[in-house]
Amino acid sequence: MWLESVAARSSSMADFKKLLVWQKAHALSLSIDRLTKRIRASQYASFKSQLFRAGLSIPANIAEGRQKESEREFARFLGMAASSSSELESHLIFARDAKIIGEAEFASLVGQTIEVRKMLYALIKRIRATR
Repeated sequence: MWLESVAARSSSMADFKKLLVWQKAHALSLSIDRLTKRIRASQYASFKSQLFRAGLSIPANIAEGRQKESEREFARFLGMAASSSSELESHLIFARDAKIIGEAEFASLVGQTIEVRKMLYALIKRIRATR
């Protein structure tokens, strides 16, 4: 009986793909991937890399945190994902101001980024409230 409940909990906790916040973060990372593939100027090589890594780290931290043993650890990884979303937003502001992307694309990507960050903070708050 005890093993069944542990296995059921582990199975449900492990399935990060069922989390809406992960799904939205994954979609955002795909949008960032498409953007970085269009950046060709060599002077932006390191920026392109940082932009790409910030976009990928959001869903990756959610997935990694979901595998942890405790909700407290999961919340810590959600916090890291939220921090990466702030980094991504800063990179997007630079991309707009440097005329790498247009205003419409900026608005769309920043809107997605902020939506994901709000979802992350809401999930963190919910986890902390249940402890």
